[in-house]
Amino acid sequence: MRVAIVGYGSAGRFFHAPLIAATDGLVVSSIVTSNATRAGQAAVEHPEAEVVSSLQALWAATPPEIVVVATSNDSHVPIASTAIEHGVPVVVEKPAGVTATETQALAEQADRADVMLTVFQNRRWDTDQLTLRRLIEEGALGEVTRYESRFERWRPTLDPTKRRENLPPAEGGGVLLDLGVHLIDQALVLFGSVTEVYAEVDSRRGALAEDDVFVALRHASGTISHLHASAATPSPGPRLRVQGTTAGFLVPHLDPQEAALRAGIRPDTVDGWGKPEQWDYGRLVAGDHSVPVPPEPGDWPRFYALLRDSLRNGGPPPVDPRDAVDTLRVLEAARRAAREHRVTVM
Repeated sequence: MRVAIVGYGSAGRFFHAPLIAATDGLVVSSIVTSNATRAGQAAVEHPEAEVVSSLQALWAATPPEIVVVATSNDSHVPIASTAIEHGVPVVVEKPAGVTATETQALAEQADRADVMLTVFQNRRWDTDQLTLRRLIEEGALGEVTRYESRFERWRPTLDPTKRRENLPPAEGGGVLLDLGVHLIDQALVLFGSVTEVYAEVDSRRGALAEDDVFVALRHASGTISHLHASAATPSPGPRLRVQGTTAGFLVPHLDPQEAALRAGIRPDTVDGWGKPEQWDYGRLVAGDHSVPVPPEPGDWPRFYALLRDSLRNGGPPPVDPRDAVDTLRVLEAARRAAREHRVTVM
């Protein structure tokens, strides 16, 4: 199946293109970018693809069978909407939209047109998430009472080239629409719907976009999630700390897949893709007793394998777009809670 990637910045170049190219049955057939430098990179890295400078040129050529929208956050919905109008299945980089309302409208448009729409929530397939799901299913933690999850970085200087760091949230900027979307989506997948939201949202570096966020969720299941997203944390905490009634699960560092893709490594060219080094394993902890946990390998490639199989066989998409709507509703509740200095009831 011919896949067109719209946008060849960080997401299009390092995440989508390599994963598509590594998936049997998919080929990167077109790349859309108006940036001359990125167009040159695309031509070298994917010589089989036609590189065009506009969406008009894409639709004027042989139409793709899948469109991947990997552009700036505020352009996701209009580009995806155009693809749906052409009857072409769409993958939208997270967040699917800037607001829950526009994302809901996009999902409804896809339903009316009977066109598949899905959202690239790749971090559902992080090694820590897959391993935690296994431990929960095995009952290794007992009942999960508290889930602490972090994407914290130390980038004290603003990067003027990073658009999302220099735009207000209403225009798609900020860490909540970036890392926060992953954190909230993961918590909803693990523990279900949310009844209460509390948040602290700050801009530590003085930009229009927030860069330091804490969100607390109370799930209907009873679990409490504490989520941290920051570009301004000089001493990052552990990636995960999960507390259960019989044991806890501690993961020190990030899943290795992003670093591998940014280094130019494709998942179909190495053995042991997505598996952390042994020294980096998570640990099952109960007081003074602590043992390493054999990890489930991270599996971002599964997203595109599931997409391929769904389009061939008529199954569900890898990520239901309504999940993206739910995530944005929680995110918007977090903004209200921070603005009004109170707990928001969902």
